[in-house]
Amino acid sequence: MTARIGILVYDGFDIIDAGGPYEVFLTASRLAERDGLEPAFTVELVSPGGRDVVAYGGMTLTALSDADESRDYDVLVVPGTIDIDSALGETRIGSSLRTLADQASVTTSVCTGSFLLAHHGLLDGAPATTHWEDVDALRAAGVADAREGVRWVDEGGVVTSGGLTSGMHMALHIVARLLGEPMAHRTARQLDMDWSADPAR
Repeated sequence: MTARIGILVYDGFDIIDAGGPYEVFLTASRLAERDGLEPAFTVELVSPGGRDVVAYGGMTLTALSDADESRDYDVLVVPGTIDIDSALGETRIGSSLRTLADQASVTTSVCTGSFLLAHHGLLDGAPATTHWEDVDALRAAGVADAREGVRWVDEGGVVTSGGLTSGMHMALHIVARLLGEPMAHRTARQLDMDWSADPAR
């Protein structure tokens, strides 16, 4: 069965937080097809209202799917941003996030995307992680068990990851969950990166 991946993008998001997992899932899917199997994943970029978004640094993404009309993703990826206060104050981001997370089997975040999850009640009582610079701020935001020294924290239906490239490590962990560790290691090798099933740094 092909798993559907939705990546929620919005103005100011960090490109690598979305692009890293995007590449991981597409690479794993390509390897599955090489093996004569159906594609393992489809990956879709969505935004509130389907509008164009401008990433941090100025890259513009167009032709995005409407997050408010997209449904039933197996995995939702929420990238982070440098200007988290602005993202938290944007009601359309929150509305889209809640709609998508309510229907996703697994909701994940990269870097400061965990602040969006926390703000909208998805981390209540759960451990989580974020960029190492922001762990104390995540605790102050209400995540008492904000963890340092790990690339991701898996709570079953919610998986948070550390800063930037940790999102790729987390995506490989999702590949391992859905397709097995051997495929995660093959995908990492194809990407020419080191990966361990142990989230500790």
